[in-house]
Amino acid sequence: MVGARIKERAGYLTPVATGLTFSDYLETPDDERYELVGGDLIMVPSPNKAHQLALAGLNFGLEAWVRERRRGKVFFSPFDVVLSDSDVVQPDLLFISNARSHIVTDDNVQGAPDLVVEALSLSTSGHDWTTKRELYGRHGVREYWIVDTDERTVTSLLPREGRLEVAQRYREGDELTSSVLAGFSIRVADVFGA
Repeated sequence: MVGARIKERAGYLTPVATGLTFSDYLETPDDERYELVGGDLIMVPSPNKAHQLALAGLNFGLEAWVRERRRGKVFFSPFDVVLSDSDVVQPDLLFISNARSHIVTDDNVQGAPDLVVEALSLSTSGHDWTTKRELYGRHGVREYWIVDTDERTVTSLLPREGRLEVAQRYREGDELTSSVLAGFSIRVADVFGA
């Protein structure tokens, strides 16, 4: 049983068990948030207030725009995204287009979302910029937004030669747009409640 294999918690984003698969992941305790990256089970911290407020602002704008145009579905964490048998993540927000709606099941998403959003925190910043960026790029995410609540910026990353590369950094005076959601825009100030 996976619960018995989980080591004493050394801290968030430190593997608490290794060599696991998706079936092992399904046995994790329900009272904690985990992700599976390269077979390593990683405990994910709860989001802080700034994180929640920025994601709420972004979700409000995304959800309204997508719903009005019937372009697909927006989901928010915790909702498992199964990228492979050894990679299961819970992006803060994600968008799945109608054309790819077949990857959404009642329990999870089976494959790469069209758009993934992660809000940085002190403990996840490096993980989101490196590990998750590489993982999302390798599995075919078409656009990745990194929300920095300290800097009050949103960085858009797009695929280029098999990697997700920075396309644009949006600041509070800017309008955030998307290559995946043609025509979508939201004031960055609205994301951060300014």
